[in-house]
Amino acid sequence: MAEALRVGIAGLGTVGASVARVIASKAGELTRQCGRPIAVTAVSARAKGKDRGVDLSGAKWFDDPVELAKSAEIDVFVELIGGDEGPARAAVKAALEAGRHVVTANKALLAKHGVELAAVAERRGVLLNYEAAVAGGIPVIKTLREALAGNTVSRVFGILNGTCNYILTRMEAEGISFEECLKDAQRLGYAEADPTFDIEGNDTAHKLSILTSLAFGTKIAADQIYLEGISNITQADIRAAGELGYRIKLLGVAARTETGIEQRVHPTMVPTASVIAQVHGVTNAVAIETDILGELLLSGPGAGGNATASAVVGDIADIAKSRPGFQHGPVFGWPAKELKPYREAKMRSHAGGYFIRLTVHDRTGVFAAIAKRMADNDISLESIMQRPDEGNGKSQKTVMLVTHETTEAAVRKAVDGFTKDGHLTSKPQVIRIERAA
Repeated sequence: MAEALRVGIAGLGTVGASVARVIASKAGELTRQCGRPIAVTAVSARAKGKDRGVDLSGAKWFDDPVELAKSAEIDVFVELIGGDEGPARAAVKAALEAGRHVVTANKALLAKHGVELAAVAERRGVLLNYEAAVAGGIPVIKTLREALAGNTVSRVFGILNGTCNYILTRMEAEGISFEECLKDAQRLGYAEADPTFDIEGNDTAHKLSILTSLAFGTKIAADQIYLEGISNITQADIRAAGELGYRIKLLGVAARTETGIEQRVHPTMVPTASVIAQVHGVTNAVAIETDILGELLLSGPGAGGNATASAVVGDIADIAKSRPGFQHGPVFGWPAKELKPYREAKMRSHAGGYFIRLTVHDRTGVFAAIAKRMADNDISLESIMQRPDEGNGKSQKTVMLVTHETTEAAVRKAVDGFTKDGHLTSKPQVIRIERAA
């Protein structure tokens, strides 16, 4: 039997400790599947003496993760530190330069420095695996990078943040406010004390940027994503969506268009009959549309120690199965030096249906003004609803519009017109309607 694959883990938090436990408890199965043993031979973390529920006494301790990364005592460096700079970036780069394979769950690092690190890995002839960086335990990276060879991808979209999906699910199921759901999510550990990164869409954007690069062969462009979070979603929106046959989800969407690649993260109405609308709680889901296979939907646990550890161990096992001299495939599906510059499709040209909620003064001429603004911008309405009981008083009403396919630019121009006309009593709400798997 081949010699054991020697693994060094930097970061022994929830995920790191879970990875060590899985490797220890599943040693026999991993050996049979990979044709060689896998052993954790070195570790690094902030506190050496902490009880992590796994015996690491046989692993060499490193205070400095960069020294661990360069150590000749490991074959694979597993980075679970987190962060897009500092020790995480320095250690990953050091490991690759030293000819060590790398496994990481660090989406922020890849979103900012992924192309640079991929170039180092490909130059040194080592693997940089990152299945756990996007959608937790769902094998979407492997699917895009390997299983869809020969397919041309036209669109990738999905629910990529469990915190947001949990909040929206509970808002619909229990009729409670966003603020109340968020407090519960924090209490249960689904949301951080500072939840901004999740609820404003940044976490989804990082993951989407990685999927975009894999799907379309472009350089990662996490800072060129249209971004909206879910903090402005109200019960009025949730109820209206249900009555119209939709459910609200925070989606990350990347699509190939005639003018470039469209990347956007925002609340979206999806048909309740669609599969992705049935994805509830902290579950993630990713849909991929291709020319040969058609539509593919992957769904499963998107976060947590076990789900992330499963993906990390899967990446380690892939390395264990490879053999010296084997030519590894490129990190992002195309060689890093051949990734195309990202050409952004302007969001204002995006076409689709839109839900528009307006709180207006209850006075003569308001509906005529709304109709004129829509007509002036060539927007055709599929439905219109009026809710006199949803305002804060008798002097205002809520009007909800659903458009046929139109452009973002036309909708924004019409909404700006409503505001200038002086008919609105609060900020308008605009939610895109997405065709979904």
